[in-house]
Amino acid sequence: MEGKLDSIKVRFEEIERQLSDPDTIADQKMFRELNKEHSQLSPVVTRYNEYLNLAKSLKDSKELIVTEKDPEMKEMLQEEIADLEQKISDLNEKLLIMLLPKDPNSGKDVIMEIRAGTGGDEAALFVADLFRMYTRYAEVKGWKVELLEANTNELGGYKEVSFSIKSQEVYDHLKFESGVHRVQRVPETEASGRIHTSAVTVAVLPEAEEDEIDIDPNDIRTDVYRSSGHGGQSVNTTDSAVRITHIPTGMVVTCQDEKSQIKNKAKALRVLKARLLEKMTDERMAKESEMRRSQVGSGDRSERIRTYNYPQSRMTDHRIGLTLYSLDKVMEGEINDIIEALKKAEIDALLKTIK
Repeated sequence: MEGKLDSIKVRFEEIERQLSDPDTIADQKMFRELNKEHSQLSPVVTRYNEYLNLAKSLKDSKELIVTEKDPEMKEMLQEEIADLEQKISDLNEKLLIMLLPKDPNSGKDVIMEIRAGTGGDEAALFVADLFRMYTRYAEVKGWKVELLEANTNELGGYKEVSFSIKSQEVYDHLKFESGVHRVQRVPETEASGRIHTSAVTVAVLPEAEEDEIDIDPNDIRTDVYRSSGHGGQSVNTTDSAVRITHIPTGMVVTCQDEKSQIKNKAKALRVLKARLLEKMTDERMAKESEMRRSQVGSGDRSERIRTYNYPQSRMTDHRIGLTLYSLDKVMEGEINDIIEALKKAEIDALLKTIK
């Protein structure tokens, strides 16, 4: 492990030199790439330097105790050695985790899409509940949320909603949310008080970087039409809504949230690029079966991942067997405990593949 860490430290120092080079600063693409790599390596190098300092202190203490005659000093050195050995052991574990293979989409912004499945209007209302949950969670984290498209129903729910969240941390936190979320509760429209089960689908798409997905203009067809729904009279009187069809894959993206056709097209292209990136990632992951098995769940949007039971105030994540009886807090965006448990489960699964 130390050999790999030494190589990382050398690379980190090399990047620091390159970032101060005027030629690198002039090449914005190279500068961005190096800066991103620098940010990824910095915490590893900081921890490794801490490890090296502790190892040196341990070596010095062990040399001193050999020649020390004073019993009290010898006892103090023994305590110091035990303390240093424990700290080094803890750091070893942390460094091992930091050296685990990184998700290629780590550090990217995301586009989230939530769609109503079985359950009709009740499913659409739960889409709105999840949208609010994720928005509140993002606000607490200080992440920027932008609504991209919303298809509402008469009861104030969403047949589907898509939105972007911007932060270097967001993908690593929310990638586990992809899949089927099931809700069990008594709908407001249910006179007999029977519990209904509805389902919605969540997709978490890493947003493609500027030069990551290249779309040939000849591969897309753009249609404009008069928008409907929320947005006001001025939206409805112009052909501002945009529908983009990616001909090779048949993917269709619509956007009518903005009054400007240009802005709607730009948003629709962002969503299309994210979906194409997801398609590429799925194809790659299908080939990397061992890595796929080490993940927490498959990440497949058809996989049932979680149940929200309102009568029992219970949330169960089926992938890791986690159950919390604080559904009201969860729906208010307090999902950090769930996400941290999922991240830990992923780390534990990855560690098993290398031990």
